[in-house]
Amino acid sequence: MAASAPASPQFLRDPELRRGLELLYFGYSHLTRSIDRDLAAQGLGRAHHRALYFIGRKPELTVSELLALLAITKQSLGRVLTELGERGLVETRPGERDRRQRLLRLTPAGAALESSLFEQARQRIAAAYARAGQHAVSGFWTVLEGLVPEAERANIVALSG
Repeated sequence: MAASAPASPQFLRDPELRRGLELLYFGYSHLTRSIDRDLAAQGLGRAHHRALYFIGRKPELTVSELLALLAITKQSLGRVLTELGERGLVETRPGERDRRQRLLRLTPAGAALESSLFEQARQRIAAAYARAGQHAVSGFWTVLEGLVPEAERANIVALSG
């Protein structure tokens, strides 16, 4: 398979950089294709999926934290959260210490949908990781992390802890 060919020693030249960009594009496109179909069948889109994913990853996430993670406008997030709430997928409650805070949590239906969508991605990613091996996966993570601005890397750490 051509994609598994080792990187050229001149990996910082334009042809190699373009190859990486193309693989990233096509890989992401294929990863999200079946998820997009399932979302569309329910009248939902990628913004809904991202919100479900991050709320599921960190229950009690504040609206402000989600806004920072998704890097979308307040208006867009408001629309997404309203739709998810109306469908019974996300619930909102005021914060314990600051009643102005809005804490987000998936409902059982929201958790089931998020789990189903994640399973589709999990299967594809697990198969790709298994083919690539541990060293390649670590390198892939390093490259992706390098694409995230230093100031935003704390968001990644916060999700894993």
